[in-house]
Amino acid sequence: MATWSNLNFQNSNSPLMEQIIFFHDHTLMILIMITILVGYIMMSLFFNKFINRFLLEGQLIELIWTIIPAITLIFIALPSLRLLYLMDELNNPLITLKSIGHQWYWSYEYSDFKEISFDSYMIPSNDLNLNSFRLLEVDNRIMLPMNNQIRILVTASDVIHSWTIPSLGVKVDANPGRLNQTNFFLSRPGTYFGQCSEICGANHSFMPIVVESISINNFVKWINNYI
Repeated sequence: MATWSNLNFQNSNSPLMEQIIFFHDHTLMILIMITILVGYIMMSLFFNKFINRFLLEGQLIELIWTIIPAITLIFIALPSLRLLYLMDELNNPLITLKSIGHQWYWSYEYSDFKEISFDSYMIPSNDLNLNSFRLLEVDNRIMLPMNNQIRILVTASDVIHSWTIPSLGVKVDANPGRLNQTNFFLSRPGTYFGQCSEICGANHSFMPIVVESISINNFVKWINNYI
């Protein structure tokens, strides 16, 4: 069971990730039905004797097997386009977070507050607590308020990185000299883990990302204590 569970998506912690999972399931069901139908037709060809040596054309069947795949593609394309526009939509973000990728760690700046910026390094295995995750825990977590729209600006100082948190449905390339942006919405409190998803060098596997989702009151307290 553990092996099968690793093949699934992580549990969604944002409305956008929920939509991504729904679209995946929707497309997968269509593919399964197509596979079963084509498999059944191929197997039936092996066991029947329907032959016609004098058949030169079949305009009706060609019309059918052109129109049906076109309709199927429409059922896949419309939800896909809707999801693409939702992923680019940005509505009145409460907090703007800037993430800068380095070889090999992340640094963060809270653009709405002048004095809040820090580097985030992976904690070595020898320094981990018993309840920490190896190769995923960092010394400085990103603290963000839940139930609010968050904008993140992503760039890099050296090579191409990728800021990724699967459970939030976020994956943004960090390119030197370029500022990319996206947004996400934290649905519930918790700790969400991610990693750099671009092969950026020798220590590519050792620059994790940790976002901690907290209530707005606790976030205000964290801001006041940090300042």
